[in-house]
Amino acid sequence: MPRAPVRHLGTPGRFLFSCEHASNHLQGVAATPADRALLDDHWGYDPGAAALTEALVARTASEAILSDFSRLLIDPNRPLTSDTLIVAACAGQPVSFNQGLTAAARQHRVDALYTPYHQALDAAVAARAGEPVYLVSIHSFTPVFGDDVRPMHIGVLFDDHEADARALAAALARDGTPVALNAPYSGRGGLIFAIEQAGRAHGRPHLELEIRQDLLRTPAAVAAMADRIAAALVLLATG
Repeated sequence: MPRAPVRHLGTPGRFLFSCEHASNHLQGVAATPADRALLDDHWGYDPGAAALTEALVARTASEAILSDFSRLLIDPNRPLTSDTLIVAACAGQPVSFNQGLTAAARQHRVDALYTPYHQALDAAVAARAGEPVYLVSIHSFTPVFGDDVRPMHIGVLFDDHEADARALAAALARDGTPVALNAPYSGRGGLIFAIEQAGRAHGRPHLELEIRQDLLRTPAAVAAMADRIAAALVLLATG
């Protein structure tokens, strides 16, 4: 059944987290068994990202904006002009509910899902006018994608704030954790769209963190990762 497309957690604090791929909920749209396999995999959402975001909110006494719809319906981390805003297939597997979409159907998803998410994120940032706040988007990535083996545990993605990204990466890597800059994706390629748009609109520093999904499979693993990231973020904010 359809439900509110956005969740707003926590209270205003030193950080504002976002999680664009938090959910694989279909908002009442019908899915085939083949669709469900995609939805339950990384194509449909970022496994572990929502739980990590919630844990970071608790550890930093901050707030977060999370999507509550699958990226297969529409991807809030892409500009409206992106070819991957609504994908027709994933790894050669057609997405049944994205076949033959009319312009009106596409616009309905923009109006019902995409726009409310961005409005909520923008409003949360705007509400912090005159107060210090750092914007951090939380995502997860697969250990292997096609032929690409990804050894890093954490990726720090950036475009505008390279010095901050390097400082955060150094803090995260102090104990030998493999951390990479602008990997497994580059923040310079428009793939941190949501947090970048909100940050630039309000002149706020912003980064995106990508966490390897196999490191977020259990509550204990999520808690350990949240402890690590929260400590590094506090160092960044106070450094």
